[in-house]
Amino acid sequence: MTPHASRASLIAALTVAASPAEAHLVQTGFGVFYDGVAHLAVTPSDLLIILALGLLAGQRGPRAARLAVIALPLAWLAGGLIGARWTTDVDFTWMTTLPFLIIGALVALDAKIQAHAVLLIATVAGMVHGLVNGASMAPAGAGTLAIVGAVCGVACLSTALTAEITALPAGWPRIAVRAAGSWITATGMLMFGWLLHTAS
Repeated sequence: MTPHASRASLIAALTVAASPAEAHLVQTGFGVFYDGVAHLAVTPSDLLIILALGLLAGQRGPRAARLAVIALPLAWLAGGLIGARWTTDVDFTWMTTLPFLIIGALVALDAKIQAHAVLLIATVAGMVHGLVNGASMAPAGAGTLAIVGAVCGVACLSTALTAEITALPAGWPRIAVRAAGSWITATGMLMFGWLLHTAS
């Protein structure tokens, strides 16, 4: 096994081994806004959906990329504000695993989808993850500012990643994007296996 494959396997294993997100907010000591940013940084499913969408949007070209980097944060904000008012003890792990699994598969297959389809995918994924963020932050007393912090993190990460992927030349860099999509899909499948195992 190559060193790159070993590192990727380790990252996938750590992601799957991560415990489900509970209703808590990371305390950074820098204020509620940065607590929201930190919440995003320690939530593997959120990071994976941003990565998967960045790869997909960049793979599909500049127009899809522009639409995605606008739609994802706006949908995340809308979902977060709704979720903050909808407190529940439901385990959302299934809801947040499925989107990055599907999007990772689209990247791995280099699916020739149109820009408006990327826009729809980004909007749905943003709403789902924003809803979960809002519902998990609210019980910790986090308000709108924490959700805005998380959304700013989403906007920065997705914009930087999407811009880099869009600028990649043809050839092996594009193959590497597809390989990354396959690893995201594999991580989602492992996560579903783990969820099934813990549910039984």
